[in-house]
Amino acid sequence: MVTNDAVVLGMLMILLGAIFYTSSTPKFAKFYKIVPALLLCYFLPSLLTTSGLVDPKNSQLYFVASRYFLPASLVLLTLSIDLKEVFKLGPKALIMFFTGTVGVILGGPIAILITSTFAPDLVGGAGPEAVWRGMTTIAGSWIGGGANQAAMYEVFEPSDSLYSIMITVDVIVAEVWMAILLLGVGKSDQLDNYFKADSSAVTSLKNKMQNFSTKIAKVSTFPDFVIILGFALGATGLSHLIADFMAPFIENNYPYLAKFSLTSKFFWLIVLATTFGIILSFTKARQYEGAGASKIGSVFIYFLVATIGMKMNVLEIFDNPGLFGVGAIWMAFHVLLLFIVGKIIKAPFFFLAVGSKANIGGAASAPVIAAAFHPSLAPVGVLLAVLGYALGTYGAWICGLLMQMITP
Repeated sequence: MVTNDAVVLGMLMILLGAIFYTSSTPKFAKFYKIVPALLLCYFLPSLLTTSGLVDPKNSQLYFVASRYFLPASLVLLTLSIDLKEVFKLGPKALIMFFTGTVGVILGGPIAILITSTFAPDLVGGAGPEAVWRGMTTIAGSWIGGGANQAAMYEVFEPSDSLYSIMITVDVIVAEVWMAILLLGVGKSDQLDNYFKADSSAVTSLKNKMQNFSTKIAKVSTFPDFVIILGFALGATGLSHLIADFMAPFIENNYPYLAKFSLTSKFFWLIVLATTFGIILSFTKARQYEGAGASKIGSVFIYFLVATIGMKMNVLEIFDNPGLFGVGAIWMAFHVLLLFIVGKIIKAPFFFLAVGSKANIGGAASAPVIAAAFHPSLAPVGVLLAVLGYALGTYGAWICGLLMQMITP
């Protein structure tokens, strides 16, 4: 087992390098038309964990990627955003987001109801070992994020052993769904045809950003790269500085705001980094998109994807297959509801994918899915994920009460 993060970092970068080398080689063109490069960037690192070569619990790479590279990428991907065009995307993004939230709230009780018909012991239990108590922590994570998950742990008080199992169920089921979504990105045109969706607003935003990038494109110089990194990491550092002050201040003076995740440093980090990127988009800093700002931001995103993929150990499914089955039923209802509503309102697949991951994955993965469609769309994922943080505690609490009511 490799425990040195420098070695793990090297392995991840070799994998990413090999993926992008082959994806730019004509002989692999047919393969990458079927399997998106982003999916491989996510899946191949998971093999390091599944094989036992790497233990992500002993690695700090995901922490570095999510706390340093993610906010830096959000700054650079938001740097050139056209907010007017984002608002033109319309209400369908919000509708799909709230559909995803409802899917999680109702999916938990439905999963218990279905499972109880053939395996009542699997979703039973009493006191701290009651399975529904543990499932509330998954609801908190799937609607909001880590802070909401911790809140449900405090409210419903599952046992530590049950909580540990539920964290594993949460991660594996959510990551499998993310892999499916990444595969769907490559089929988005076919899926849009299935939904009979009008994706003109999404296409318009992508085209405007591409035209803007082409218009201001130039040969990048060394000072350009240093300045771009100055914007990205400077704003990230400032975001950390303010978050380190804001979160404890609110926790000490307004503890009831914890239900909105306002006492979470990560929440403030994401919000502030995105805000600084938006502010920069109204200045001359926007011109640095021509020097490759979004490309550097995309490098950060892909590294984050690799570290997220490394968290998944597929073999853990066999440790608690019954509970993973419950989680799969839960996720299936969430997905089914999204497809039904998406079909009714003729929503582009982009809104379904980002609306889902803004719930299940939050700010760490929603921008990844959005950026897979186009780097300029990453802020849409962030904005919806922040909304998920605000609703996470309330939604998970309602879900918990419903699960308690129907538990046999």
